[in-house]
Amino acid sequence: MVGAACALYAARAGLDVVVVDRGPVAGGTTGAGEGNLLVSDKEPGPELELALLSGRLWTELAQKHGPALEYEPKGGLVVAATSESLTALTALAGSQRAAGVTTTPVAPDELPDLEPYLAPGLAGGVLYPQDAQVMPTLAAAHLLRASGARVETGRTVTEVLRGADGAVRGVRTDRGDLYAPAVVNAAGTWGGEVAALAGVRLPVLPRRGFVLVTEALPRRVRHKVYAADYVSDVASDSAALQTSPVVEGTAAGPVLIGASRERVGFDRSFSLPVVRALAAGATRLFPFLAQVRAMRTYLGFRPYLPDHLPAIGADLRVPGLYHACGHEGAGIGLATGTGHLIAQLLHGTRPDLDLTPFRPDRFPEEAAA
Repeated sequence: MVGAACALYAARAGLDVVVVDRGPVAGGTTGAGEGNLLVSDKEPGPELELALLSGRLWTELAQKHGPALEYEPKGGLVVAATSESLTALTALAGSQRAAGVTTTPVAPDELPDLEPYLAPGLAGGVLYPQDAQVMPTLAAAHLLRASGARVETGRTVTEVLRGADGAVRGVRTDRGDLYAPAVVNAAGTWGGEVAALAGVRLPVLPRRGFVLVTEALPRRVRHKVYAADYVSDVASDSAALQTSPVVEGTAAGPVLIGASRERVGFDRSFSLPVVRALAAGATRLFPFLAQVRAMRTYLGFRPYLPDHLPAIGADLRVPGLYHACGHEGAGIGLATGTGHLIAQLLHGTRPDLDLTPFRPDRFPEEAAA
């Protein structure tokens, strides 16, 4: 998705773009995502600024491509089970509101008006109208098509070509060389491997997550609904398994259930304990789901960087190399802003956001060991 957005905005800036992917379109992490476009799970700071920019750009794209992307501006509802977690959630919402996020406190007796099937007895919540969703595979494909870029799928990059001065000259692939004065590393979870092909280190690690998919249902879950502790799970540095209930309906009818996080390398093994934990969390939020059939589950690998911020911008170690990866679980939502900013850099325009916090060379060498 990030690569597709980079292609779209770079092409709009008048650049000639070639997209190279060793697999099919959306064959990696993008195809395993839920398509969330969120501001609700981000604390004030650089990532939230990027999310707000990206949200505005997604809204613009939706005006032209909305139905094709399955774009739904349905909003997010974050709920708290206890008064203590509600206090923390309310404090977070206040700081987010000061940063430009629209938030609405929801009293316990108001929750059924927003989500009639929600479990009773919750302490309250916060509504985030700016949260939205797309179908990520469709969105990536349509953004690529809209870019007009030349798309080379099933083609593996084996080397980043550099001249005698050290600057980028293109890429070598298993089907020949492609020459260009700029290369954008938008390889997601595999961004560290692509960086290494250029001789630099970027400490991207995979963080595995499962999604549980139910049978198609009439729309009973109106918003993206998740428990307040999801935010702390996202920000955690722990490699151990973490699960917190995240439930949302889709335009096609199935309910998507997450979220789990664990650092186990690229282990694609099915984990019944993780899926059971997801199901248990979802039924605590929406008891009716206990009677609903789960049809399938799938997993993906979020591209995790140690400080939870993506790498966006020029790599000062290799002239002509740019990075747009490491967005962890927010890559779909942050793709548009990332692509827009990368295109501004490629075009020689001052970017709309300060990219210093996202500098690809910000990590000490030992962080990549």
